[in-house]
Amino acid sequence: MKEVIHVGLFSYGMSGRVFHAPFLHTNPKFSIKKILQRSASDARLRYPYVEIARTPEELYGDPEIDLIVVNTPDHTHFELARDALKAGKHVVVEKPFVLSMEEGEELIELADRKGKKLTVFQNRRWEGDFLTVQKIIEQHLLGRLVEYEAHFDRFRNYIRDSWKENPACGTSTLYNLGSHLIDQALVLFGMPEGVFADIRKQRTNALVDDAFDLLLIYPDVKVVLKGSYLVREPGPRFKLNGTEGSYVKYGTDPQEGALQAGHLPDETGWGREPEENWGLINTTLKGIHFRGKVETFPGSYQEFYNNLHEAIVSNKELAVKPAESLNGIRIIHDAYKSSNIKAVVKL
Repeated sequence: MKEVIHVGLFSYGMSGRVFHAPFLHTNPKFSIKKILQRSASDARLRYPYVEIARTPEELYGDPEIDLIVVNTPDHTHFELARDALKAGKHVVVEKPFVLSMEEGEELIELADRKGKKLTVFQNRRWEGDFLTVQKIIEQHLLGRLVEYEAHFDRFRNYIRDSWKENPACGTSTLYNLGSHLIDQALVLFGMPEGVFADIRKQRTNALVDDAFDLLLIYPDVKVVLKGSYLVREPGPRFKLNGTEGSYVKYGTDPQEGALQAGHLPDETGWGREPEENWGLINTTLKGIHFRGKVETFPGSYQEFYNNLHEAIVSNKELAVKPAESLNGIRIIHDAYKSSNIKAVVKL
């Protein structure tokens, strides 16, 4: 395999413009060859070297394209990823991976049969606050962890004209935002024994679910994941309690905001959070009580594509295995069962 991976990007909406193109553009191990835009051509304003495609077939049929990024609406992921794999391309699928277990299993089997890499863009594994939480847990800085709570909240009290608000597309806030929180919990704790969920439509005239509370059942730690579109005054992003102390973190990782403002990930100080946003720890370490701020690790979304290059070129293990993301879809499915019957669903 050649050292530079040539890429076809299936969309230049928010996902392509903010989360994919900047990292592919600044990484010398990748080259964006084509971007699919049905009618516009504005991708060339920022990336003048890119070819604009009008149909998926122009990406599938290009022998120079090694990797296709399926960053389209959720309900299209399966078909487009399947066709890309059949065309002999490596594939990145935006989260959520797919909408059904059967679709995910088919894609994983097809990728194995074709000898191609298939992964899911679970970029929030590389957010600074989550990296910090990982280290706090690994180093037992709170003693034995007994409770982990994570939130992904927004305030959007209106209904947009978007496929994300269309129940026919099979999506919801749990698929959209919840898939990140579930993936992070799986990284930290593995598969739970069960799930208890309360999933609701809270906005006036909402057609899709826009709020969720998930309790993931583990033997030794309580894991609570929450998200809502009606949180105007945000609470903690993370809250951890252990036998020796607590850690509380407000605010969100700065990478998404920087990308939306047009910054690129090769800029100095990328992913670093200002000190006023660092989390607070209150704990006892080796008999000494400490209460103070913990510097947040720099966020590094770029590590997703660094790992993918090594996986394609050197057969290194994928950081995000599709089976892991499929486990997240399984939890979402069982969360809906739990919410409907108002009881714990065992996994």
